[in-house]
Amino acid sequence: MTFSICVREPYTDPDGEEQYRFGVAVTTRLAAVGTLCPFANEYGAVATQSLVNVELGERGIEYLADGLHVEDALDALLAADEGSAQRQLHGVDRDGTFTFSGEECKPWYGHREEDDFTVAGNLLVGEDTIDATAEAYAESRHDEPAGPARPGTDGTDPAPLAERLIDALEAGHEAGGDKREELTVQSAALIVTRTEDREFSPSYADLRVDATETPIDDLRETYELAHDSYVQTLERYGDAYEEDDIDASGEE
Repeated sequence: MTFSICVREPYTDPDGEEQYRFGVAVTTRLAAVGTLCPFANEYGAVATQSLVNVELGERGIEYLADGLHVEDALDALLAADEGSAQRQLHGVDRDGTFTFSGEECKPWYGHREEDDFTVAGNLLVGEDTIDATAEAYAESRHDEPAGPARPGTDGTDPAPLAERLIDALEAGHEAGGDKREELTVQSAALIVTRTEDREFSPSYADLRVDATETPIDDLRETYELAHDSYVQTLERYGDAYEEDDIDASGEE
């Protein structure tokens, strides 16, 4: 299954507290990749692919929540997996990163591990896909803000992580992506989590496009609609949600 990216971003919330956001995004030339590959919680993000073992992702983030470091958690899962030679598994937590590509993955396959993010792929046109994905994300961490700032911030945050993950997938797709061009049905998905406790969570933080011939375009359109919905809802109901009183919105 094609290529994915997992990221960790530290930031400071409006109260001056250190927080983290985690993200994972994936696209492939099969349907419904969002049910199989990306996993995230407030402790980290994990992607499982190639010959997929969903349990690696599900238990991976459970182990992170239990306090294991990502290297220990994913190493332990692979050690107990008889099919590990056919797996790709990578992820991040608050302190570290992890990448693994089994020797029986289908070429081209490989991964890239940086300080705060990981990228991996298989059945790709070539290594350019991984590099383009990684470089697009790395550059985005320094971008100017895009779209309306979140209430309570000074407007200097970079573009929402979900948007930047889509940009990274697009860069990898344009660099070649999945080589199985005979498979026209594709899919894409993303998940973004954070340690910060918000009254009203963004509605664009967990998105899937399950079956399409244009996965990146459709995921971007879904994101933009969900982002607009979030902004509109905050404008109309934000104060009411903070006060835990939806009747204060005047909705009948």
